Amino acid sequence: MKQNMGIIDRIVRLVVAAAAGVLYFTGTVTGVWGIVLLVVGGIFIVTSILGFCPLYLPFGISTKKAAK
Repeated sequence: MKQNMGIIDRIVRLVVAAAAGVLYFTGTVTGVWGIVLLVVGGIFIVTSILGFCPLYLPFGISTKKAAK
């Protein structure tokens, strides 16, 4: 698995995942939408840690800077 996410992309995903967690655990978002939000947040956390987004592959997207 070759990394295809840059540092800014990874940080933004972590911030969005943290916001999703806060919204769910404070009771702002509940029910099915709350569960969906938690799943998306979990996916964002995993992809941020790995530095790899499988959805970028078919489109040839990479936010990682090229090595010199």
